[in-house]
This record gives sequence, C-alpha cells and structure tokens, in this order.
Amino acid sequence: MESNSNTCTSRRSIFKRICVFCGSNPGHRQVFSDAALDLGNELVIRKIDLVYGGGSVGLMGSISQTVYDGGCHVLGVIPKALVPLEISGETVGEVRIVSDMHERKAIMAQEADAFIALPGGYGTMEEVLEMITWSQLGIHKKPVGLLNVDGYYNSLLALFDNGVEEGFIKPSARRIVLSAPTVNELMIKMEQYNPSHDQVAPHESWDMKQLGNYPKEQNPPQ
Repeated sequence: MESNSNTCTSRRSIFKRICVFCGSNPGHRQVFSDAALDLGNELVIRKIDLVYGGGSVGLMGSISQTVYDGGCHVLGVIPKALVPLEISGETVGEVRIVSDMHERKAIMAQEADAFIALPGGYGTMEEVLEMITWSQLGIHKKPVGLLNVDGYYNSLLALFDNGVEEGFIKPSARRIVLSAPTVNELMIKMEQYNPSHDQVAPHESWDMKQLGNYPKEQNPPQ
C-alpha cells in the first residue's frame, strides 16, 4: 500500500520519527490495545511519523493503522521470514522487507529519533534492551522510553534498580531508561531527556552513519 498522502495536523514535536517496539499479540486485557491507540493518536497530534516492526496484527497493527489514518508516515521493517506470520491482509504505509533481525533493528535505529516500548513479549524486550545498551555504549544518544501500561514493566524496572544496588548497573546508566504510565507523561520526559551517563566508548568512535542524525534540539552539532 502506498504511503498516506495526508499530512499530520496539530502541534509539532522535536522528534520527526519515533520507533515503537510492541507485541504482535494484543494481550489479554483491553488496556493494552487502548494504550497502543493512545500512543498512535499522540504521535498524530505531535506530527511524529512512526517506525515499527511492520506487522499488521496485535499492538503493532493497532498503532500503525492509527498513525496512518491520522495522516502521518508509517515505516514498517520486517524480516522476510516473519511476513506470513505478522502481516495479515493489506500492509499499512511503507514496508521494508529485510533479511534478518539484525538488519531490522539497524534500520529501525537509523530511521528513528527516539524509541518507545509498549507492552510486548521477548522480542519487544530484546529490541528495547538493545537500544538501552547501545545508549550505554555511546552508539546513540536518543531517548528510550517504556510506556508502563498498568504497571506492565514494574518488574523489569525493579530488575534494573536491583542491578544498580548489586553493582552491575551504574546509577547514571539507570537514568537511560525513561518510563511513565501515560503517553503524555512519557513524551514530556523524552523531549526533556539529556544523556548524563558515562559512555563505555566515546560517541565519536562509533560508525554513526548507520544510525542517522539526531534531533538538532537535543544534540546540536559540535
């Protein structure tokens, strides 16, 4: 399906594109689908395009359809092997079919200015944890947020806190992970985010061509 020709309406954000990691299942409770719709509507209001995993089912389907119907661009990135499993019916927006999961994550990271995780399973958690790790390593400086719907990520956040207490995560690195129970609260935190952790390797030492540019408001050129 071709990209929606409509344009987003209402207020602008410092982010042009946000990558959303989320489940290919809807979850057992309506609150999760509602959160996907809320996030999709907020992206439309703020004129933010969507980068996501390319599926048309579960929470992925809900948020992609919402953003597309709102007139914003939708880019789905999906490995060839998952196409028959995660795409049902017509695709939404632009879909890039890639060879494997590594290429998928690299493209999603390159195209996005920030990352948000809705509730999801192992794949969602693996993807967002990799973005957190890349931030810690100094590969990118983009905000990473968990939309903690009805406390879904409480246990994961507690695990991070325990990592600090046990000496495996530095307190400054713990601050990489932003979280909030509502979309508006999370967006505010992400727009105010300023990296304060010690990077494992200097940001300039990584090949940044793979991950694109950053929002100028966040990281002005040196």
